[in-house]
Amino acid sequence: MTAAPNRLSFQVRGMDCAGCALKIERALERLAGTSDISVNAVTGALAVTVTAPADAEAVTKAVSDLGYGVSRKAGPAAIGPVRQEHDHAHDHHHDHADPAPARAETHAAGDGHDHFAEAAGGGNPWWNGKTRLAFAVAALGAAGWVAAHQGWLGERLAFAPAVLIGFAYFARQAYRAARGGTPFSIETLMSVAILGSMIIGATGEAIVVMILFLFGETLEGVAATRARKGIEALGALVPKTARLIENGETREVPAESLKIGQTILVRPGDRIAADGEIIAGTSAIDESPVTGESVPVAKGPGASVAAGAINTEAQLTIRVTREAADNTIARIIRLVEEAQGSKSPTQRFIDRFSSVYTPWVLVAAAVVMIAPPLLLGADWQTWVYRSLGLLLVACPCALVLSTPAAIASGLAAGARRGLLMKGGAALETIGKVKTIAFDKTGTLTVGRPAVTDILALAGREGDLLAKAAAVESGSTHPLARAIVTAAEARKLALPAAADIGAIAGKAMQGRIDGREIAIGSPRYAAESGWAVPAERIEALESEGKTVVVLAEDGKTLGLIAMRDEPRPDAKAGIAALKALGLDTIMLTGDNARAGQAVAAMLGMTAKAELLPADKLKEIDALKRAGGIAMVGDGINDAPALAAADVGIAMGGGTDVALETGDAALLHENVGGIADLVSLSRATLANI
Repeated sequence: MTAAPNRLSFQVRGMDCAGCALKIERALERLAGTSDISVNAVTGALAVTVTAPADAEAVTKAVSDLGYGVSRKAGPAAIGPVRQEHDHAHDHHHDHADPAPARAETHAAGDGHDHFAEAAGGGNPWWNGKTRLAFAVAALGAAGWVAAHQGWLGERLAFAPAVLIGFAYFARQAYRAARGGTPFSIETLMSVAILGSMIIGATGEAIVVMILFLFGETLEGVAATRARKGIEALGALVPKTARLIENGETREVPAESLKIGQTILVRPGDRIAADGEIIAGTSAIDESPVTGESVPVAKGPGASVAAGAINTEAQLTIRVTREAADNTIARIIRLVEEAQGSKSPTQRFIDRFSSVYTPWVLVAAAVVMIAPPLLLGADWQTWVYRSLGLLLVACPCALVLSTPAAIASGLAAGARRGLLMKGGAALETIGKVKTIAFDKTGTLTVGRPAVTDILALAGREGDLLAKAAAVESGSTHPLARAIVTAAEARKLALPAAADIGAIAGKAMQGRIDGREIAIGSPRYAAESGWAVPAERIEALESEGKTVVVLAEDGKTLGLIAMRDEPRPDAKAGIAALKALGLDTIMLTGDNARAGQAVAAMLGMTAKAELLPADKLKEIDALKRAGGIAMVGDGINDAPALAAADVGIAMGGGTDVALETGDAALLHENVGGIADLVSLSRATLANI
């Protein structure tokens, strides 16, 4: 009787590159009863389906035998919240604790493994076992050089300790990989090359190759650790607790315990703890962390809300529609992990190439060593020497070491110009892409609305703006701040306003000189019976602007229009990319009118109202049409940044975007994208 398939999840510590993931995949493929193996080198996640005779212990042993630390996940990963952060000065502002993301783990293994899991487990990723080994080899090599230079010892003997300690490490790793089903790993070539260097007396060169290789692996580990932290930071968007309404009482419960159909209370200033539907209350919801929408959206009963969004104005009662493991933020996390874990066509080619290249190099070296002496009577010592020389030259490290000067120069030149790249791969790839995709809010635009038009139907524009600013002065809503900022810029004296209050999600009102002043949306104005210039409002809204109406004692005084305006450098930056022969497209979660209006101003195409998953689909489609780079600054951009051939984050963006991206524009100048492409192309030309 065949056992039912069982899907197991593990956390692997010590992976720092795709090669590590490949070794684990091959080792598990050799286990009877395993299938559907998924290894993510970035997140350290391992998932495998097992049937008898395979089980969790067999999987754990196979992974730990390769030298990695491995832990069984006893349950699904919880969304790890940190303190809520709001820009809203409400009376009801609550902070939550800041624990690390919780994971239930059992059965730790891999004691003393050589991949130094402490780098992946929260310690200092720069100071791990590989770094220590590199310094040890360097120190012993330096001591050997002094001894040989002073004539105390011969060169071979002086360098022997450094070479032997490195050889022991690589030989052990090669043996473990071979036992796991990867006999021709890079460690195999390194081991044979080091052994050959000792035979032909090139011990100094062997020491240099080992040091550079170990430091390269350390850099890979650091990059992987930073990427993991970026993914974990996504959990900060969901609060740790929620206020559950049950049997007429409200009590605080863990957010991850919420079930579909339960009801929660969300107070002003709080983040929403679960995906749900509003059943009571009306408020403006700031969804910018999830959708990129630049202005909070008024929502009432029947409207859906996403976990991680901020309730800015009034108390809401929400019915939970998705559990924690399936809410919007959890899905974004999965999208990022899947995008970072998926293999590019180049990586798949390298996987196939490496499995063929190494054995053929060994065969070629053997032929060079044996054929001439046996067939032509040539000198054995000469051809053994040449055979080992072939191994050293053919080692992948030699191929890697052929380009570091150009790459290092390109990275340094970029850093001096505020163009930060996380490695040579990003520098090489950005010059080959065909299309540059942009987020809108905070990337191509300033990221906050500004007053663009004032239409006074009665009185002067200055008086209209001053009255609006007086009523809005106590609000933290972005539109209110835009009105107040515009009044301050004009140095207007604001009249005294009394009895200021909000009609949740609709309007602000107050009294000035005994007259009732109200400022609200065109819809609220129509509901209140105010006379409004409908054609003028429609024209402004068609330009992607948000319009508010100001009335005094029910009589319309005028209109104020606002929009998140393009960055001053955006148009020139897009033009520079077009001059380089690149296509540009805007992918935004903002509304269609706002997206199309900004795109038209910048001379580019746009696709709007895209959720993170929709952006990911667009990126995948563009990748199939040619290379694609994605530029963004928000948490909602993280999946697209990870999925693109190159992800570029704006320097002032969220930590998650900066960690997920392959490059960052520290000066936040859109023109820096064209500089990156030009630098990449120049570097490739040098290589």
